[in-house]
Amino acid sequence: MKSNLPPPKNNWTWRSQAFRGLIYQVIAVALIGAMVWYLAHNTLTNMRVRGIQSGFDFLSQAAGFDIGESLYPFDSSQPYWQAFLVGVTNTLRVAVLGIILATVLGTLLGVGRFSRNALVRGLCLSYVEFFRNIPVLLQLLMWYVIMTEVLPATSEAWQVGHFFLSKGGINYPIPVWQTGQLWAAYGLLPGVLLGWFYRRWAVSKFEATGQARSLVVMPLLIVLLTSVAGWALGGAPTEFNYPFRGEFSVEQGGALTPEFMAVLMGLTLYTASFIAEVVRGGIASVARGQSEAASALGLNKAQEMQLVMLPQALRVIIPPLTNQYLNLTKNSSLAVAIGYPDVVSIANTALNQTGRAVECISIVMLVYLITSLGTALLMNWYNSRSAIKER
Repeated sequence: MKSNLPPPKNNWTWRSQAFRGLIYQVIAVALIGAMVWYLAHNTLTNMRVRGIQSGFDFLSQAAGFDIGESLYPFDSSQPYWQAFLVGVTNTLRVAVLGIILATVLGTLLGVGRFSRNALVRGLCLSYVEFFRNIPVLLQLLMWYVIMTEVLPATSEAWQVGHFFLSKGGINYPIPVWQTGQLWAAYGLLPGVLLGWFYRRWAVSKFEATGQARSLVVMPLLIVLLTSVAGWALGGAPTEFNYPFRGEFSVEQGGALTPEFMAVLMGLTLYTASFIAEVVRGGIASVARGQSEAASALGLNKAQEMQLVMLPQALRVIIPPLTNQYLNLTKNSSLAVAIGYPDVVSIANTALNQTGRAVECISIVMLVYLITSLGTALLMNWYNSRSAIKER
């Protein structure tokens, strides 16, 4: 008995579209690899002919310069790779804090554009149109001039309690690190886990009963309580290192330099104006019937925005919001213009001292590539979690 089925197709022949596509991709990758190898080989050959040193061996040599601002001690006798590490931590400090502050401020401004109060709407609109239409570099310079020229000298710093504000930056009390602070840090982990479980429970209860519970304040309160509990178990230490006005400057305590404050404020205020428009556009994309349905259910404006409008707007907000996070991180490279020691500033100093231009620029490119890809990966994961699941 003969089978009526057609003979099996051979997927490994030139007639197969999938096979031809694979061959084309292999050829494209090979050509790109050959081009990269040629450029690298040609560059190294020309550098060798002209007596220009190359390689990353300089990273183990002593840096020979000090860094004015660092999260941990650094001196000129330490190697270049540690100097680059200081620059990376300074860049990440500005980027992470800037993203958090810009998100909070931008969200408030975007929601404020829908306020029933005409004054609030006008103020939010004025903020957006003012800050997003001035180049970010000019804003950084503006804040730096304000910090270094308008504020009083450090010997005449403005004092509010134990806080000092002057041309030297902001000085504030810091806790003396003891076992109690370590236990408080230990308390954060169970607090985060309990807060996460609480959010899941609150969401499931809302879906089952329609009764709304706090999804932001209560988890934060849980984290705070567990941290305080850990601090209490560690002996509840209350010793602080307070700043005081010295003969020439404010001494001891913690300090935020004017360069750091100018960079942080400039990037935050500039990026928040774009995030506000992203949030406004996302909320405006939600059908008007959703707002009417929320009103029919008896929800007030705050509940309507929190429980109905924003969750549906997230799928529109997150992709462009990711772009703004990437822009803020890359715009932090402009901090070199006002003397903040980020990774670009450290690379410039290392380049001038060693002459390793290709290597230093490659390190900077790699740092921004890794941070941008990490941010995009995290936001893509959050976007997949926030997407509305169709039935």
